[in-house]
Amino acid sequence: MTAAEFKRRRRALAHAIGPNGIAILPAAREVVRNRDAHYPFRQNSDFVYLTGFPEPDAFAVIAPKRKDGEYVLFCRPRDPEREQWDGRRAGVEGATADFGADQAYPLSELDTVMPTLIDGRERLYFAIGSDAALDARVMGWVNRVRANVRAGACAPETFVTIESVLHEMRLRKSPAEIKQMRRAAEISAAAHRRLMQICEPGMNESRLEAEFHHVCAVSGARDQAYSPIVGGGANGCILHYVENRAPLRDGDLVLIDAGCELGGYASDITRTFPVNGRFSAAQRELYELVLEAQVAAIGKAKPGNLWNEPHDEAVRVLTKGLIHLGLLKGKLAELIKEEAHKPYYMHRTGHWLGMDVHDVGSYKQKGAWRPFEPGMVLTVEPGLYLADSDEIPEPYRQIGIRIEDDVLITESGNEILSAAAPKDPDAIESLMAGD
Repeated sequence: MTAAEFKRRRRALAHAIGPNGIAILPAAREVVRNRDAHYPFRQNSDFVYLTGFPEPDAFAVIAPKRKDGEYVLFCRPRDPEREQWDGRRAGVEGATADFGADQAYPLSELDTVMPTLIDGRERLYFAIGSDAALDARVMGWVNRVRANVRAGACAPETFVTIESVLHEMRLRKSPAEIKQMRRAAEISAAAHRRLMQICEPGMNESRLEAEFHHVCAVSGARDQAYSPIVGGGANGCILHYVENRAPLRDGDLVLIDAGCELGGYASDITRTFPVNGRFSAAQRELYELVLEAQVAAIGKAKPGNLWNEPHDEAVRVLTKGLIHLGLLKGKLAELIKEEAHKPYYMHRTGHWLGMDVHDVGSYKQKGAWRPFEPGMVLTVEPGLYLADSDEIPEPYRQIGIRIEDDVLITESGNEILSAAAPKDPDAIESLMAGD
């Protein structure tokens, strides 16, 4: 993202909270994994959305119409000794020169300067309730202002969750964000293709996971948006299976739910294919049903339609198909009303996608499903999960199938960002055969 993009976002937030408001956003903190080792650092999405600043422990302040600048950043100072061990820091100089802050202060001055920024503001926006320590610290700053009311200080009286404003901004992607997400989906799609090409019976699930990481990393996407799911056979029926260490058996399907993160933006793709390169008759029957449901659901993802319409369409197609297969008995409308599909399809058909894999943004407004708008990105991911049960005919047992794509809402309909990952069963078999 360019400096201009971050500046545009800060201006939009400043306009939304108004001249009497002030917004405070904390960066993520480093988390110890074990003793001197840390988990890989990943910046707080809201913080990096507005600042692009990659370091931990910082605080950003957006103070509209402030005389000395609307954007103030508190960060770690330069420290040659620590930088020798842990890597370079921007410092207060870099915060202004490289990251667009109007003013910057070392973190040691946070508790002194922050009350002066809050003084005179009527509304204070921050992530209320997300972190008890943050709540206490903010109230400490507010109370310091209150303590000086006799000297003319004026503390905020209204506290607002910043998510109510910022997450609505994040829900609608800019052209720059769409470009980044399109590239992330392309990289992940290439990785899924590669896994289809190398998969064979006897290979371990972990081998496919490692190859996915490799393809993404050499393409510039070192990080994954979430822990990959590589589930062969019955493991594909476990929705969040992440063990990824079982051998892949001849005659089974393997379900792979994996997507890279590029420049802070997620992709999220699921493909299911036969370990030996050929669908059995029963596998193809179920697979084509899930694919039909997904295509129908994607057709409902267009401007003006409501969030729930893709899910409702997927449920309709899957329920009708389950009746045809003999797995459900009864009238279609009654079975849909009773949610009779849930033993075989127990999750929703999608979620918002963006900087977080389950991205921010409300699904309802005033109690009603919200309509799709251009710039929104969602996943569409119906599935069927048929465990080892006497109630399920033998050929259909231990089969888990999910097909998931990343879908951008456009002015005229939608764009499937992940279309380069094959999902037609004939195309999958052809790719796996090396044709």
